[in-house]
Amino acid sequence: LALLALRLRRPSRRAVGARTLPGARSEDHGEVDGGGPAGQLSDGREPLPGGCRLICKPSALAQCLLRALRRSAALEPGPLPWLSGPHLQTLCHFVLPVGPGSELAREYLQLADDGLVALDWVVGPGARGRRATNAGGLPAVLLVITNAWGRLTRNVLGLCLLALERGYYPVIFHRRGHHGCPLVSPRLQPFGDPSDLKEAITYIRFRHPAAPLFAVSEGSGSALLLSYLGECGSSSYVTGAACISPVLRCREWFEAGLPWPYERGFLLHQKIALSRYATALEDTVDTGKLFRSRSLREFEETLFCHTKSFPISWDTYWDHNDPLRDVDEAAVPVLCVCSADDPVCGPPSHFLPTELFHSNPYFFLLLSRHGGHCGFLRQEPLPAWSHDVILEYFRALTDFFRTEERMKGLSKRRASFLAGRRRWGTLPKREVSPSSSLEEIFSWKRSYTR
Repeated sequence: LALLALRLRRPSRRAVGARTLPGARSEDHGEVDGGGPAGQLSDGREPLPGGCRLICKPSALAQCLLRALRRSAALEPGPLPWLSGPHLQTLCHFVLPVGPGSELAREYLQLADDGLVALDWVVGPGARGRRATNAGGLPAVLLVITNAWGRLTRNVLGLCLLALERGYYPVIFHRRGHHGCPLVSPRLQPFGDPSDLKEAITYIRFRHPAAPLFAVSEGSGSALLLSYLGECGSSSYVTGAACISPVLRCREWFEAGLPWPYERGFLLHQKIALSRYATALEDTVDTGKLFRSRSLREFEETLFCHTKSFPISWDTYWDHNDPLRDVDEAAVPVLCVCSADDPVCGPPSHFLPTELFHSNPYFFLLLSRHGGHCGFLRQEPLPAWSHDVILEYFRALTDFFRTEERMKGLSKRRASFLAGRRRWGTLPKREVSPSSSLEEIFSWKRSYTR
């Protein structure tokens, strides 16, 4: 009786203005944290293996994802002691060359302004014996977005090869002028402008109209994916998304600067990539100042703000390129896999907006103790454990939405059957004029979305 009285006196909190997924609970019981009482959702189960935590707004989808992560074998083994250092994990990811054996089929997509982006379809090895990823028998398409510097890392390629074995069609999106894609017009893609990505996704949808589409982004490339999800809202073609070590507070990230080895390395990589287009960019930007830049902020500001044709301020630039500017419009579940020892983004208290994951039911944060920046390495020859987690997350999403659709279909059939029985038993047969029932039949309401 005392416990019951305490339970009745406990107030319930409700998030203001938050939307809910199908089956989401109206009560807010705090974060789903695998290591605390609130994270166990009062079900008495063990916390997440490997010392990971799942931070999100409680909902039916969160429960489904939590069960999938607790059964996952990917979180069980930790890295070797000598491999657990954040700098070593990060440098192994960015510095080591991409392994041989992958077969890529490149397509160049001409955009509305005559620019070009590249799509690399991963076709081998492991294309034979592909199993379906959904009940309909059609393999799902996995769109992979690389980092903003345009480097194809070994982890990205490893994710594509693992997805190919699991029955996906992986395709890698490359921006203008990145990774061998020609720059045919003197225009580069800003940090968070998803216009090129929209056209690429529309083409992928046209090529595979009936296949589910999932998206994964790496590091700074997450700004592009999150901007797309926010601008498109419920009109997005993406079924589920995942971000590996995303940069969420991008402006603060540029202004604070990175540790000097990473700052100089990323800056040098961008200068080398754009040096081949120095003559073509002379009419739009000050190339001399661009290649003398000493920080990522100066480089970004010179390239996109201090242009010769249409200069803008630093504040205006981020008003249009902040990846979280339209985050409230996102209507796709997003899993962010982050590490507490990320040397590029910094400590979680600085780069992670935890209020987003507490209030928005579409965003989930899987926070691990080790992993570096986009590393999450395990003992070779196993791929990064984040790959397995992301693919299991997509499978859990597929099962969850399939169950929701099945339950909706059963409830609709039951409601129509009961309504039919009541109508047959109480109402006489009569003619209904088309003019009187037309408004009742088409009683749908149009919903606005960006």
